[in-house]
Amino acid sequence: MDAFLSKHKRKIAGTLSCVDRIVFKGYLPISWADAFESFLSRNQCLIKDFQPFVQKLSAQVKTAAQQAAEEAGRPYIYLNHQQRKEELVKQIAHRDDIHEGLVCVLAATEACQSFRIVYGNGRPVLKNARRKCLCIYYYFIDPVFGLLHIRIQTWMPLNIQICMNGHEWLERQLKENEIGYTKDDNCFSAIDDFDKAQALSVRFEKQDWPLVLAELARRVNPLLKSTLNGMHYYWVCDQMEYATDIVFKKPFPELYGKLLNHSIVRMGARDILTFLGKVFDGRFKGKQQNHCRIRQPGARVKHWMKRNWIKMYNKNSTVLRVETVINHPYDFRIYRSGRRSGKTIHGWFPMSKCVANLYRYVEICLGANRRYLDALASVDDPGPSRRELKELGQRVIRKGRPISGFNPAQPETAKLFKAVLKGDYIIQGFRNADIRESLFGTRVSAKRKKRLSAKVCRLFKKLHTRGLIAKIPHSRRWRITRKGVRVLGPLVEAYA
Repeated sequence: MDAFLSKHKRKIAGTLSCVDRIVFKGYLPISWADAFESFLSRNQCLIKDFQPFVQKLSAQVKTAAQQAAEEAGRPYIYLNHQQRKEELVKQIAHRDDIHEGLVCVLAATEACQSFRIVYGNGRPVLKNARRKCLCIYYYFIDPVFGLLHIRIQTWMPLNIQICMNGHEWLERQLKENEIGYTKDDNCFSAIDDFDKAQALSVRFEKQDWPLVLAELARRVNPLLKSTLNGMHYYWVCDQMEYATDIVFKKPFPELYGKLLNHSIVRMGARDILTFLGKVFDGRFKGKQQNHCRIRQPGARVKHWMKRNWIKMYNKNSTVLRVETVINHPYDFRIYRSGRRSGKTIHGWFPMSKCVANLYRYVEICLGANRRYLDALASVDDPGPSRRELKELGQRVIRKGRPISGFNPAQPETAKLFKAVLKGDYIIQGFRNADIRESLFGTRVSAKRKKRLSAKVCRLFKKLHTRGLIAKIPHSRRWRITRKGVRVLGPLVEAYA
């Protein structure tokens, strides 16, 4: 990452690494069939009466959602078709000018984890199974975490999903600390103090998450105060997106095009595995693939490693975002205590989804983003060359006199560019006679030679005015400049 920043430092306003979208899931201690059978027994419910018992509890969860919406004066909407919920919620919040509190409650029939009754040894038993049930989505604008949603399935075991965004949280931290910013489409296109913003962003993963998530769960599960009193959810991180944003001072479409091409053409399986901290050898068993998708307003490249991936895309035309997403943390390792060969030791073991491991999630994602950007440091920015190529064909005014531009597609112009770029002239430079002979040959009359020398002088003036050639002091020789090599080289390849 440092190499990339150093190469483009004049164009970069600042950088920010921050947790983006994060999804937590909560499971009660009755989420497994054996534990739920014990729960039924404590409530004096036979397994054959499992369905009526659960329907009664499910009705309480649904009624609580409807009452919460009614008390807050917010809509309760049942979605009977596929629709992007977050877009609908943002429309409602904008329409009703909601800046804090409950925005709306959405309901939809979705697949969830539950139980089913099967034949057992002398009696029916419960088994974990997938089924469809009504799921309730509470959308809040929280004063601390911003827009978030809490999804609770109304059928036992009442699993909960909480989704929030680190950029929403950081926005409120910037306001609290009176740091100016500009936020567009879930990214900061400008921040007054990037260093302070980065120092604030690292506090997100250090929250007391079990306490925070338990408080959110109590908002949506009324049974925690009655039938499930004394039970607590066990929280895991089901998905984390960690983004590193490079904020440019101006749009960079030419550079982004080259970065996309480099990511797709040059980066192979070995590179992607290295970015994600894996070794490319026979021990890796899984699929790795790259995918580039054209979308509005630009393109996005995505590299998969099993169920984890790295993405790169352009946000708001001025922000280059590299984002690592972890869905399956068991592919990575964490230093902790564990058992090997019957002994308890401290070592590197596969990482679980426990929320206590969030710090390690961040370490892995940030390391992957940095390595990815370091690999992109070899890509040169074509933007200046393209602007210079455009200027090459434009007329300029020098000392009140117009000097025409070049048309690179003309054979005579391409021949001139090729002549001044000859390797023979790198050390000693070139004279008028050298270029004249390259363009028009040596068999010319003395009278015509004089006219051709004057024409070459005019060509030199056009090149010199645009900074493509420079006079060697105390001589009649000229040399090609660095700008000349950068601008004329591609034209010679294309037209000569």
